[in-house]
Amino acid sequence: MADIPTFDMKPVHVPDEVLEKLKSIPTATVYNAVRYFGSPLCVCEGLQNYTMGRKLAARAKTLRFLPNRPDIMAENPNGPESPEYRAMGKCGPGDVLVADIASDVKTVVAGDVKLLQLKMNNADGVVIDGAIRDLDVLRDEDYDLAVYATARSLHGGPTATPAEEDVQVNIGGALVRPGDVLVGDDDGVIVVPSWMAAEVADHAIEHEEVENYIKTKIEAENVAPGTYYPPQPESFEEWRRVKKERGL
Repeated sequence: MADIPTFDMKPVHVPDEVLEKLKSIPTATVYNAVRYFGSPLCVCEGLQNYTMGRKLAARAKTLRFLPNRPDIMAENPNGPESPEYRAMGKCGPGDVLVADIASDVKTVVAGDVKLLQLKMNNADGVVIDGAIRDLDVLRDEDYDLAVYATARSLHGGPTATPAEEDVQVNIGGALVRPGDVLVGDDDGVIVVPSWMAAEVADHAIEHEEVENYIKTKIEAENVAPGTYYPPQPESFEEWRRVKKERGL
């Protein structure tokens, strides 16, 4: 395995080709790579995939809700210039709306009408540390959005209001900064800092290849998985030789 690179740790734009790489492999493998590169608090705990079978790897456009209070609500009136619509308006292909509602399972990020903006913009989905509503409508009317949330709810916004967009947020105990990559599948969803996303993708892909290679060896030799797992540096070196020999 390669040495851990020195990162600049400044936010960068993550290109679509990196997103496709991250989407091509299990989220658990990406999780291991993010931890390997030094960001262990990357899991958005408590969120589940409400669009089972749908994978996600998209750039974060963030939205933070704050507890309802007259001054906050007066500063953020409803309308097309409210923080929620500004955040959704920034979402396009390869982007995901990431909403911090402090795990409130009553306050929802939006329903089918508001989320039309994401559908019309061809955004990839929503990740919500809070609730989602009208999920059946999103499915029936083919919004084509990946949905990760803490809960489903028929409530609107009884306790919190959308207050800030394009800010860093806390999603299930993981820090998400604008432009970070949210990666998810049926196991859950994690955050990949933008500045390590390309290296994480390459590392995770090779790790997945090595694991698949040693699985074939375990079956062919009829040995206990612990013979080769977890993969050691020599397994990576062997796979690189085999891959070169096979012209892969």
